[in-house]
Amino acid sequence: MTDPLHLLTFWQNEAVRTALWIGAVAALLNAVVGVFTVLRHHGFAGHALGDSSSAGGSLSIFLGIGSLWGFLGMAWIAALVMGWLGLGRAQSRDLSTGVVLGATLGVSALFLYFDVTVTQYSGATVDVMFGSLFAVAPKLLLPIFLTVFLAIALVLIFYRQLLLIAADPQLAQASGVPVRRLELLYLLLLGTAAALSALSIGVILATALLLGPAAAALRLARRPWQCFLYAFLIALGSVWLGIYLAFASYYYNQGTSWPVSFFVVVLLLLAYLTSLYWRPRPVRSS
Repeated sequence: MTDPLHLLTFWQNEAVRTALWIGAVAALLNAVVGVFTVLRHHGFAGHALGDSSSAGGSLSIFLGIGSLWGFLGMAWIAALVMGWLGLGRAQSRDLSTGVVLGATLGVSALFLYFDVTVTQYSGATVDVMFGSLFAVAPKLLLPIFLTVFLAIALVLIFYRQLLLIAADPQLAQASGVPVRRLELLYLLLLGTAAALSALSIGVILATALLLGPAAAALRLARRPWQCFLYAFLIALGSVWLGIYLAFASYYYNQGTSWPVSFFVVVLLLLAYLTSLYWRPRPVRSS
């Protein structure tokens, strides 16, 4: 009997199972780090680090190494340079972010050119800029799991300090919190989340997974822990449903499937628009 929803084929496909796992851990890290990013109004930094990782992605194709290490390596380098140049006033942070973004995009353009002309890989630009979750190798699951586990562990260890810095950096410094070191840690975590988002749904759309769920969750939640939970549920639901819709589109589009990233970003947009009108009721005093 034919399955009209193609669920049986969906679960049996190894590429789909790999995409679901990688999408889940990318959603988790982006949801957690995204909340801090939105609270700190660092959307530009998140966007810059996602775009900067494209240089690593294009370089990894040219050298024939794993794309994960290319995305992560360049995002970490960009995060450290941004921190070194701009851990001061807000104007310095924005300036350093813009300088790093411009430089890494130039490197990315160069290696994408090499990917096409030297290695003869015509799909390099599409893979780097728009992502290809179904094409991620299963062997990347373990290093991605370990990377996300370490990142989440660091967030849990420094949770209170990171939250205090996001709310009031001056108060955090007056309270003895090592603000400068935690700023660098936060930028590295942000680079990790942005790189995994770029690997999952592409460099151009990476900011949507980083900021969209967190922005929607902050409008819906009334307690800090709810922000992280809601952001994760929104991110996970959007990624998993986006994967299914992209898989199902193959059967309804004459044998060609639409990109996963398109469906994920549309779902994230719908979630955020919904949050604008669906606000929790205020707590009533008893």
